[in-house]
Amino acid sequence: MAELRPSGAPGPTAPPAPGPSAPPAFASLFPPGLHAIYGECRRLYPDQPNPLQVTAIVKYWLGGPDPLDYVSMYRNMGSPSANIPEHWHYISFGLSDLYGDSRVHEFTGTEGPSGFGFELTFRLKRETGESAPPTWPAELMQGLARYVFQSENTFCSGDHVSWHSPLDNSESRIQHMLLTEDPQMQPVQTPFGVVTFLQIVGVCTEELHSAQQWNGQGILELLRTVPVAGGPWLITDMRRGETIFEIDPHLQERVDKGIETDGSNLSGVSAKCAWDDLSRPPEDDEDSRSICIGTQPRRLSGKDTEQIRETLRRGLEINSKPVLPPINSQRQNGLTHDRASSRKDSLESDSSTAIIPHELIRTRQLESVHLKFNQESGALIPLCLRGRLLHGRHFTYKSITGDMAITFVSTGVEGAFATEEHPYAAHGPWLQILLTEEFVEKMLEDLEDLTSPEEFKLPKEYSWPEKKLKVSILPDVVFDSPLH
Repeated sequence: MAELRPSGAPGPTAPPAPGPSAPPAFASLFPPGLHAIYGECRRLYPDQPNPLQVTAIVKYWLGGPDPLDYVSMYRNMGSPSANIPEHWHYISFGLSDLYGDSRVHEFTGTEGPSGFGFELTFRLKRETGESAPPTWPAELMQGLARYVFQSENTFCSGDHVSWHSPLDNSESRIQHMLLTEDPQMQPVQTPFGVVTFLQIVGVCTEELHSAQQWNGQGILELLRTVPVAGGPWLITDMRRGETIFEIDPHLQERVDKGIETDGSNLSGVSAKCAWDDLSRPPEDDEDSRSICIGTQPRRLSGKDTEQIRETLRRGLEINSKPVLPPINSQRQNGLTHDRASSRKDSLESDSSTAIIPHELIRTRQLESVHLKFNQESGALIPLCLRGRLLHGRHFTYKSITGDMAITFVSTGVEGAFATEEHPYAAHGPWLQILLTEEFVEKMLEDLEDLTSPEEFKLPKEYSWPEKKLKVSILPDVVFDSPLH
């Protein structure tokens, strides 16, 4: 539940935002992290000291469901001379450390990130005659914040979010999101660390797919060149009825050329997937891996988890030299600017390392494997093969329904435990599959129908007996079953 009120109005949960001339006694009572972000807002909007604000009635740190304490909403006049329309500017408060007393975030010092290291922003085109900002973007931002808090996966510029629903619950074609740096908000140094501002950009399904096949930054640059699709400040217009490729067909050629030249920067996804070891009989639970295990399953160790999460956390990242970190590598401090190094992995727990200690899990070479994906995950296999492996890179599927992962690697990837001699190898519940360029080309031919979902009927099975590899595309309900 949330309530709408001017941020300067007195309320039981938050004091008004102090201006530059706020009395020192008042400023000392105001949460320092919140004060620092408000300072940046006041720099941009000195004429709007008390914007409308959506605030959680019951704060997250008091057991409420909404991680963001506040979402402030400003009226931005744009710049007609630069073809930047008037719009509403939404700014979140709560992904960073507002209080510094560990009620939400662990304090890790002033030099690193504050909390998760970022806040979200969103720019929504103002409709003619609209006197107040719509509040639905605040709930959208709360949804993204819940994902961050629950998964502890942070966002980076260029990341994409598959939403599969109009962002405002209308009939709009804007159903997914890309993330980029806010064009006006500058990073803020707070007493609890640095806060940057990531802007949500609404995109169509076709634009999301292009970001997956190529890279998010490339699509963002194209959106900036099309005024009705975002323009220089990437303002979302929920009434946009055409993709950038329909508006300017030449843009598709730029994407196709980029994919051919650069490959895909999408290095991993969270997905509905599973794998079975067909090399051994199912009853050999000690050395086989099946997602359907009635007893307590082995879990990914903390070090394996960190390696996989390093791929998924960044999501979109160019690998100048494709390398998988060594399995026995120690966790490094400051892997990225937007994630506290001491934050506990979401898959890691006291029991996870107790089930099988990392050093006792041996890497097993498998003779035959069966991969299982739902339709959405399976549709990304051609992208994995064409956009990643043919460019000497790797691609990871991390299961969202079980503690396991599948990583496809090419022969050019260092640090993999799968080899050309033993292309299927497992480290606990983490499977690696090494595919040669010749086999990738063969698979792309056989999997061509995966790119035409409208003609696809489930279940679907593909098999390469000479390689002892089988891939099944299954309904979502199979992965949602408690047996999985």
